[in-house]
Amino acid sequence: MPAGFPETAVPPVAAEPTAAPAPQPAPPVLPVPPAPAPSLGVNTPPAQKSTGSGFKWLLLIFLGIIIITALCAALIVITDKDIRSVSVVRMEGTMITGDYADEEVIGSEVVGRELRQAADDPMVEAIVLRVNSPGGTPSAAQEIIGDLEYAKSKKPVVVSMGDIGTSAAYYVSAHADRIYANPDTFTAGVGVIWEFSDISQWMENEGYNISVVKSGSKKDMGRESRPLSADETTYAEKIVNDSFENFIADVTRERSIARADIEDGRVIRGADAIKMNVIDELGNLNDAIDGAKRMAESRR
Repeated sequence: MPAGFPETAVPPVAAEPTAAPAPQPAPPVLPVPPAPAPSLGVNTPPAQKSTGSGFKWLLLIFLGIIIITALCAALIVITDKDIRSVSVVRMEGTMITGDYADEEVIGSEVVGRELRQAADDPMVEAIVLRVNSPGGTPSAAQEIIGDLEYAKSKKPVVVSMGDIGTSAAYYVSAHADRIYANPDTFTAGVGVIWEFSDISQWMENEGYNISVVKSGSKKDMGRESRPLSADETTYAEKIVNDSFENFIADVTRERSIARADIEDGRVIRGADAIKMNVIDELGNLNDAIDGAKRMAESRR
């Protein structure tokens, strides 16, 4: 500074205030879980919760079981009384032994199998054997009777006759618990027949000859090429009569019928048969089914 001028103090220039930096947010701090308490190896039971809600659930489950049990019992009762059925087994046509059936014949194995299936079926309470047959062989009848007796030991077996139930068909029917027939059904006809044809005269007229070589005198018995000898006729009569005696003894034992009423082999109308104890009721198939149901109900 030049001389002669007083020194002047220059006031200090105040510094412009500097803006303070904005505070930064603190980073998040995760809580540190407390260290587990030292264990001495003894399991400490959890704290007991209130048992009020648990008791309610147990009560609901118990009530549900009771309701389900009651419903099941009701279904069993309904099944036993309302759902169980009557099985209808059909025996129609000429009866033969074997496992075969068509419009003309019925095999004993077919009928027997159906009888046993119905007898073993827990949903079947009774069986109706629908008969529409003129008869057949004694052997076929005896085979079916064996299966009918098996079925009868388990549940009621009722016969319903259609147009006809004679001879061997009646033989089978006599073993049922009850027989229904229509007023004009042909029934009974108890007897045995063995037919032999003889065309020897025709063969002679036509000049037709047959030579037979046989081991015994009766080996060709019944051949159409010759008539029966007197000895063969006697033998055939014995077979027929023995079979008949077995037949009529069985029928009269099962039905308590007077032998004199049926031994001549006559066919009897249903309306007359009921008076002779040959059948039990006049009625159709539906009547027989209703009767079988009543019998089943009476045995419960």
